[in-house]
Amino acid sequence: MGFTDNLQPLYRRVREDGVTFGLFVDTQHANMMGICHGGALMTLADIAAASGVNHARGAVGGSPTINLSLDFIGAGKMGDWLEASNSEVTVKRRFGFCNGLIVSERGIVARYNGTFYLPDHDGMWQGEKGSGALGGRS
Repeated sequence: MGFTDNLQPLYRRVREDGVTFGLFVDTQHANMMGICHGGALMTLADIAAASGVNHARGAVGGSPTINLSLDFIGAGKMGDWLEASNSEVTVKRRFGFCNGLIVSERGIVARYNGTFYLPDHDGMWQGEKGSGALGGRS
């Protein structure tokens, strides 16, 4: 999966009403203070939001991120389960919009908003399209 391998192990739950991603904060996710690094949170939000947009449009595909904003609200500590869930997803002809929350058992860790480009072509893929952790399989 390239860069997103840094979040492993990363868990995904696909339901009819949406997609949720989660991870247990471990050393590869943490900064020097022992809390989940902002870059790991941003990557988790990006994956969750883009996957939410693709799920809403019924597609397995790459949707380049146009904009992603993240508000850091709390801390994900070592061993915490962090879960990214989308609250609202809107799909237009060429753009998808998504917002959601990353939460732990103590409350909100971050909130995110993203805008994604929905190309009218298959684009370029590394390997076989639709395979791997984020492909069409649950």
